[in-house]
Formats: sequence, C-alpha cells, structure tokens
Amino acid sequence: MDLDNILGNVIDFATVYGIKIIGAILIWIIGSWVVKKIMKGMKKIMSGREYDESLQKFLLNLVNWILKILLIITLLGTLGVPTTSFAAIIAAAGLAIGLALQGSLGNFAGGVLIMIFKPIKIGDLIEAQGEIGVVKEIEIFTTKLNGLSNKEIIIPNGALSNGNIINYTTEGTRRVDFVFGVGYDSDIKKTKEVLMDVITSHPLVLKDPAPSVNVLALADSSINFAVRPWCKAEDYWAVYFAVTEQTKEALDAAGIEIPYPHQVEIKKHG
Repeated sequence: MDLDNILGNVIDFATVYGIKIIGAILIWIIGSWVVKKIMKGMKKIMSGREYDESLQKFLLNLVNWILKILLIITLLGTLGVPTTSFAAIIAAAGLAIGLALQGSLGNFAGGVLIMIFKPIKIGDLIEAQGEIGVVKEIEIFTTKLNGLSNKEIIIPNGALSNGNIINYTTEGTRRVDFVFGVGYDSDIKKTKEVLMDVITSHPLVLKDPAPSVNVLALADSSINFAVRPWCKAEDYWAVYFAVTEQTKEALDAAGIEIPYPHQVEIKKHG
C-alpha cells in the first residue's frame, strides 16, 4: 500500500469519524447546558409551588440522573453505536445488574417510600438504625444526618424505610425525663417543692403540658423522684443540662442530701 492510499484512508477516516466526534462533543456541551437549564427551571417551579424541601431534592436528583443517561445514549448514537443494539444490551444485562444491585434497588425503593409516606423531612431530629441526628438530605439511595457531635451519618434508604424511626420533631415538643434520688431522711413534700421550683423557673420549660414531680421508687439507698418537664424539641439538651446542674445546686441549698457511696477509713491500733 503506497503513501497516497494511506493518506487517503486517514483522510476518509478523519472525515467520517471526525465529524461524528465533533458532533458528539457539541451534543455533550449543548446537552449538559440544556440539562442544567431544565434542572434550574424545575427547582424554580417547585420552589414557587412550595414543594417540600425533601421531595424537591429527591426529584431533582432523580431527574438529573435520567436526563444524563438519555444524553449519554444520544451521544453514543451520534458516534455510530446503534441505539437499538445498545438498548438490547441494557435489557439483556438488566437482570444481571438487578441481581448484582439488589441492595441499591432496595435503597431506591426505600427512598421512594420515604418520599410518599414522609415519616421524616429535612430538619427533623430522628433516631434510626442506632443513630441520632438531624436530617440533612434525602437522596435517591441514602439519607444523610447531621449527628449531635456534628458528624455526618449516612443511612441506606432501604434500611431506613424498613426499620424503626423515632422522630423527635414531628410533635414539636419533647418531655425531658429525669430521675433524682435523695436520702431517706429528706422530707418528701419539701423535696418535691424544690424540684418543682427548679423546672418551673426555667425559661425554656413549657407551662403546657404541665411539668410534674412524683415519687418514682423507694430504692435501696434513696427516694427516687421522677421529674418530667416539657420543652420545644430544639430546646431538649439545653433544658436537660441546665436542670441537671440547677437541681444539684437547689438541693444543696435546701440541705437535702443526694446519696452517694461513702468510704470509711478504719484505723488499726496496735
């Protein structure tokens, strides 16, 4: 084969496939721009119609994936890959992929169930799968929580939708459960008054539902009181820490003993 033939073949190849490659590049650039515009338009429409934030992010994520897959199929068709054959390959591999990605498909289904039944939404404080945190984002396959110590927690949607979920935010208020023990020499009526004064004087404790103080148990070395103030869900830890500290101070000031183990030193004489 002489040089002229080689150059002719190269030119023919470049002419045929060069145009296809340039076309594919243009399709990718224009297609990506169109996808961004569509996503931006969808977000604007959903925000205008006050869609739930969790649902917005889930649908945007889902539509973004679908549009990108369609763009890739179009790009392959431009390069000369038969889209019918490509679709047949996808269909043939669908069962194998489905079996390999059972967990992912389950997580996707879990995400759909969460969006439909809405047991949680962004901003809720929840306990699930042994973790506690504020819902930060509900994605197609996973849900992200912001843990109480500011750590990111990622829970698969399949496990989340099939497991128990405790939502501390739904009702808007929470009861803070305390148990305080005092010595058997303590006056029960006076102790209840001191404990009630501590919780009713705290600015974050709600008047309705009313707080309560009751004798819980006559334990081996203490009389235990169940102290039950209510507060807004977001004020839970502020109330918990403040009441714990203020109760100790109030009991000390009233001369009411909080039992604790004593060590008695025995001196030997000899």
